[in-house]
Amino acid sequence: MIIRSGGCLCGKVTYSVRDAPLRIGLCHCVDCRKESGSSFVTFGIWPRNAFESSGEVRFFRGRGFCPDCGSRVFNESEGDEVEIRVGSLDMAPSDLEPTYEIWVKRRENWLRALPIDQHEQDRG
Repeated sequence: MIIRSGGCLCGKVTYSVRDAPLRIGLCHCVDCRKESGSSFVTFGIWPRNAFESSGEVRFFRGRGFCPDCGSRVFNESEGDEVEIRVGSLDMAPSDLEPTYEIWVKRRENWLRALPIDQHEQDRG
């Protein structure tokens, strides 16, 4: 079993996920761009029962942040999945490759599409 750990910049929020993710994606939507300060974000989806966290998390529009350092770390949706910001993992996840891109209609012109599933908006 693979256990990956991660957390916020200041270390007050930590989490772990077990086993392989359900999927890995790239998002180019406006919300992800604004909250990350980057042109896109990489995220992973794990089953909720494979996820544990500690520390206080505040939520804005479903997005979980550390209230002290402001790092975006994960979303706990109402469903049975948890979305992790791959960049918040402690070890660089070089083995986690995206299988799809969403909101590609907002992708920067200088970014080339990866040879993976492309979605104009969210996954259908």
